[in-house]
Amino acid sequence: MHRPLIIAGVDAFTVSTSIALPREQIFEYLADIANHAEFSDHYLVKWHLLREDSRGEGAGARFRIEAPLNRFSWGDVTISELDPPYRIVEKGRTGKFNRLRTLGIWTLSPGAGGTTIVDYTYETDPGPLSDQLRDALGGRSWTQRQTSKALRRLRAILEEGARRGTRPSVAAR
Repeated sequence: MHRPLIIAGVDAFTVSTSIALPREQIFEYLADIANHAEFSDHYLVKWHLLREDSRGEGAGARFRIEAPLNRFSWGDVTISELDPPYRIVEKGRTGKFNRLRTLGIWTLSPGAGGTTIVDYTYETDPGPLSDQLRDALGGRSWTQRQTSKALRRLRAILEEGARRGTRPSVAAR
């Protein structure tokens, strides 16, 4: 069993859902970063892939974060580790000058009756005092609510086939 990566000064939370599918199927869906736009486009918009191959280690995307009072709204994420069918690690950056490091860890565990428990842990290194204040004044709780909604949407997409929107394309050079 792998232990989560830790960033110094971490501000972390975990959200979970249960999906009535085998974890191998869920893992394959999540290992393609282009699919993430489909369930998180209610707060992460204008997705652009960072390379043509959107699957596996090194695949990444850039997006705009639609958060209240967010002046520096662009972020990016890259898949840095895959441990099929158990874990996916995504590293990213956001905020002013991309100084806020982020870490997302997807953990897929067998659940009761053939279901899969999907845990998503999101960690940030809040950096300067201004970033810490933003998180303390609601930024962290807002992100946690949006991530919980994204997991509910992920469950609907995978269980019911409720596809949303179009896949992102590679960013223009």
